[in-house]
Amino acid sequence: MKYRAEIDGLRAVAVIPVILFHAGFEYFSGGFVGVDVFFVISGYLITTIILSEKDLGTFSLINFYERRARRILPPLFLVMLVSLPFAWVWLLPSDMKDFSQSLIAVSTYVSNILFWRQTGYWGAANELKPFLHTWSLAVEEQYYIIFPLFLMLMWRFRKRWIFSAFLVIAAASLAIAQWGAYNKPTANFFLLPTRGWELAIGASIAFYLLYRKQTVRTLLSHRFINEVLGLVGLLMIGYAIYAFDETVPFPSFYALVPTIGAGLIILFTSSQTLVGRLLGTKLLVGIGLISYSTYLWHQPLFAFARHRSLAEPSGLLFAVLAALSFPLAYLSWRYIERPFRKKGGVSRQTIFVFAIIGSVVFIVIGLAGHMTNGFGGRTTKNGITLQSIEEKLKVNHGLNNGCEGTFTLSPNCRTSDEPEIVIWGDSFAMHLVKGIMASNPDARIIQMTKSVCGPFFDIAPIVEPTYTVSWAQWTSPALVDTFDSTITNKRRCVYVQS
Repeated sequence: MKYRAEIDGLRAVAVIPVILFHAGFEYFSGGFVGVDVFFVISGYLITTIILSEKDLGTFSLINFYERRARRILPPLFLVMLVSLPFAWVWLLPSDMKDFSQSLIAVSTYVSNILFWRQTGYWGAANELKPFLHTWSLAVEEQYYIIFPLFLMLMWRFRKRWIFSAFLVIAAASLAIAQWGAYNKPTANFFLLPTRGWELAIGASIAFYLLYRKQTVRTLLSHRFINEVLGLVGLLMIGYAIYAFDETVPFPSFYALVPTIGAGLIILFTSSQTLVGRLLGTKLLVGIGLISYSTYLWHQPLFAFARHRSLAEPSGLLFAVLAALSFPLAYLSWRYIERPFRKKGGVSRQTIFVFAIIGSVVFIVIGLAGHMTNGFGGRTTKNGITLQSIEEKLKVNHGLNNGCEGTFTLSPNCRTSDEPEIVIWGDSFAMHLVKGIMASNPDARIIQMTKSVCGPFFDIAPIVEPTYTVSWAQWTSPALVDTFDSTITNKRRCVYVQS
């Protein structure tokens, strides 16, 4: 297969917007379409490799899977391994349990299914998932399993139908995606059947360039056409990156904009065209060469930064982390990707043993994390378990959940499905609710109050005067002030540190 520098440059055009989108930069609100561009590139390259080898009679399924293992697994396992200690130290049990499940899913090529079942792609909680981005890797891995077998079958029985089959698959997949975008948006986003048409675009281009050479020569013999259509393709990708956002149903007919754009670049650019020379510059080609490792590194960096910050990290921090993903990617590419991809350095047996052992290790760690609820027994320096800390951070911890059976001065506990104000405390806080509502009837409030229970964690109220308390005890630091100091009714709310 002839090397095309502009394809590596196109990879750079795909990966940079994805990183900036995940960093939250508004001018890259549609940066997620970079993944769709990757799917088109993957469909083109994989189909070209398989069909070229079939023509030469050198194709082997075991060789194909060996190349995929060499390409995908070493840098992936490295990022997973490096992420483990940070997850152990920084993640609370519930997040650690999710992380553990993702270790299993990534190792078994089903992370797209896991994230589909857990939640949607756009939720804030997903920004905290270090391996959320591996959903696209799982889609490609599933494609790698199915597609070679399909081509082998078609080659043996109906070779001349391959191109038509690509078109039928693409049309059916796109139709399902269009329906799913409005009816099953989460499944539509994550699963292979609604992404298959993007891969099929690349596969169709590969078949066309390999077996319709005369037609291609006729098309590509016009320099002006090549220049214009290559530029149109680049502009289509740029438009999608800038104009799309999470409100666009995706993937759907909208996804035709970046995917057709990528297809036009693959079809009509070369080292002789303006866009081809632009994409073939050393900088873009260099970024394209390390694009896979860059893609792997950026999401864990962003996710762990969000875990370590009480608020959304600053744009400056995200810019620094985005920049950091490139030198990390270069090191991964230089010392992990390249050595493993050289057959002379690492034998086939070694790479398969490495794949099996690595997968088993991460699956075992993941199962342990899942079964122990995120290793909840981990302790801080003070000997407090992370499980107990997380309990204190849960909504309504130490409060009456939902206000059932409590004395409230407001007609209900929640004035909006999306509250902006939390009122937490005892009967004094209840009075505040009524006062706020009187001054601002549109206030969006959730009330978490209970009579004689003040807003303190780890404090237990003693409502009835069960114990005799001396003045010395009453004023000691071990006891907290009463919330109802009326002596005549002898009702004290004595809070004892637990």
